[in-house]
Amino acid sequence: MAPYSLLVTRLQKALGVRQYHVASVLCQRAKVAMSHFEPHEYIRYDLLEKNIDIVRKRLNRPLTLSEKIIYGHLDDPAKQDIERGKTYLRLRPDRVAMQDATAQMAMLQFISSGLPKVAVPSTIHCDHLIEAQLGGEKDLRRAKDINQEVYNFLATAGAKYGVGFWRPGSGIIHQIILENYAYPGVLLIGTDSHTPNGGGLGGICIGVGGADAVDVMAGIPWELKCPKVIGVKLTGSLSGWTSPKDVILKVAGILTVKGGTGAIVEYHGPGVDSISCTGMATICNMGAEIGATTSVFPYNHRMKKYLSKTGREEIAKLADEYKDHLVPDPGCHYDQLIEINLNELKPHINGPFTPDLAHPVAEVGTVAEKEGWPLDIRVGLIGSCTNSSYEDMGRSAAVAKQALAHGLKCKSQFTITPGSEQIRATIERDGYAQVLREVGGVVLANACGPCIGQWDRKDTKKGEKNTIVTSYNRNFTGRNDANPETHAFVTSPEIVTALAIAGTLKFNPETDFLTGKDGKKFKLEAPDADELPQVEFDPGQDTYQHPPKDSSGQRVDVSPTSQRLQLLEPFDKWDGKDLEDLQILIKVKGKCTTDHISAAGPWLKFRGHLDNISNNLLIGAINIENGKANSVRNAVTQEFGPVPDTARYYKKHGIRWVVIGDENYGEGSSREHAALEPRHLGGRAIITKSFARIHETNLKKQGLLPLTFADPADYNKIHPVDKLTIQGLKDFAPGKPLKCIIKHPNGTQETILLNHTFNETQIEWFRAGSALNRMKELQQQ
Repeated sequence: MAPYSLLVTRLQKALGVRQYHVASVLCQRAKVAMSHFEPHEYIRYDLLEKNIDIVRKRLNRPLTLSEKIIYGHLDDPAKQDIERGKTYLRLRPDRVAMQDATAQMAMLQFISSGLPKVAVPSTIHCDHLIEAQLGGEKDLRRAKDINQEVYNFLATAGAKYGVGFWRPGSGIIHQIILENYAYPGVLLIGTDSHTPNGGGLGGICIGVGGADAVDVMAGIPWELKCPKVIGVKLTGSLSGWTSPKDVILKVAGILTVKGGTGAIVEYHGPGVDSISCTGMATICNMGAEIGATTSVFPYNHRMKKYLSKTGREEIAKLADEYKDHLVPDPGCHYDQLIEINLNELKPHINGPFTPDLAHPVAEVGTVAEKEGWPLDIRVGLIGSCTNSSYEDMGRSAAVAKQALAHGLKCKSQFTITPGSEQIRATIERDGYAQVLREVGGVVLANACGPCIGQWDRKDTKKGEKNTIVTSYNRNFTGRNDANPETHAFVTSPEIVTALAIAGTLKFNPETDFLTGKDGKKFKLEAPDADELPQVEFDPGQDTYQHPPKDSSGQRVDVSPTSQRLQLLEPFDKWDGKDLEDLQILIKVKGKCTTDHISAAGPWLKFRGHLDNISNNLLIGAINIENGKANSVRNAVTQEFGPVPDTARYYKKHGIRWVVIGDENYGEGSSREHAALEPRHLGGRAIITKSFARIHETNLKKQGLLPLTFADPADYNKIHPVDKLTIQGLKDFAPGKPLKCIIKHPNGTQETILLNHTFNETQIEWFRAGSALNRMKELQQQ
């Protein structure tokens, strides 16, 4: 066998891998580091400018901001085919970020690739595995004890392969990125669907699955379908109770959960300047809820102020020099344009059960009465990656102070999640945390917590109908507390605080009065708070682990008996034949998010063990045959049983299977386990009316066939007892539909067409069995 270094060189040549150290040398001209954690990795505005100039001459038209950043990172700007919504772009992202739940599988895949070091700056952030139970310090200690094996794996893998490691307690990945790594014009990918948070600092930050992250960490050009661009023009200015959260809640109501699919949402217009940098991040963060590839704001003085306050004044100065490339060109074209007058925008609250069901706060109580939703608010929760900034906490504290001045505390339970250790330390220093405690709040750990289902909730029983209000981003059925009867609503932190004080959805803080302890009525004034601390941020405890310069002696151990970590075995290659007589595992009725396909909450502990976590496969999806979750017919035994058990039965008996899905299948989180699990348990194809972007890519990466009905009405032709044969795989080609033969139990058949979005590279992934298998094949050539 050839020496390992030679194999790496061959792989780099075959895949067009960037020699990263060369890029570092070339960009020393600017001498401004991407972050103070990586002083020798420099911002490449010179390369961005060069690539933009090449593309501008080719297209001969004004460019949007997102086009400038995306095209400015093309691998080959002179030859790349560029057509919005159609061609696949080969891109060179600047960095990778991974949260601990998805980093486990990403790092296991990177280890399997055989490469010695990551090719771009990369980080791991421990924020998903900390369960909210008693309060910040106690919950963090408990998490470190329970998750010691996983944290040790991530820390040692980071040290071995050159990845920075943010220890548990550091904070939520997206807040850490905003504080330390995002900057105007950056192209960053992250293994979390809310990575677009970084768009608040003028970057293109995109959520992906772990296999995509492995490509970038390996130095392979990353492929993305050229996005369309939705423009949102903001006029007027925010004031009173209206907040940045209301902008995206309004947009979600307009576009719905799939209206942004395949597009970047680009905010612009004079209203932008009335929004803080962290407020812009809030808006971009929740763009994930409309299916957008990402969202972005143009560089302005608010971003400059935030960069300076977070110790990155040199980046702000450099961005000023290149500002023309960090804002849209006059006269640029948007595929769709939405206009919002911020002067007319009212506070919104969205839900329940879906983040695009928008209501003005003034009307939600009436709607709730009509629909039979519980008016009594059991818990108000503020924080999360969407709304946990210094400004968010300050505005909530401003509301709480008014209640305390009149002798009131929250009628509802109330929790506070700081976004980072820096935010926690600063709100403790400046008194916000104490005010929020005095009004009845419990300050939780710097982590995701209840937002992602990490909540040991004690005040209700499963199946008990109740209402909660949060400043989070998602409110899918059972997401926060695993109770399908919890009616979760999302709104701004200050509205959450006001509603928690009042204790009812019927309260409108703009017009309604509260009764103080003295019996006198009073009205809450609109909150006012500093967008940034008047003095410097308090950094709090040092929670960052630098990767060592020499990692040759570093070991990464995975016990063969571990129940939480499992080294990966390669998936089987395509056998060169059509897929015949596929059994239907489940025909899904209605919404099927990645929470339905691979639940979070207690299952997070198995994110590094593919076989164990596969026991949650599709347990939340509704079976159209009986209207139940986690109950499907075994085609051999004719008995109904759990979905994972049935899939395992089919796998054991050599029966290949398929899933039939509805609209926007795979909406929500970026979790690639929703693609790994069906592949691991013998699935071959997922056929739906439409897919969410990230999930469709994740399925392709793992060697599955994500296919869509050429005629969506054909969904109704397939019944759970049918068998399917997919034909045309021998001539599998981009843009060429596949045939599907539906075989009914009575012996009749009918043929339908299935569309796909595979390009040549992705077809190679399918033939090899997975993208990782294809990488290994190239390594061996």
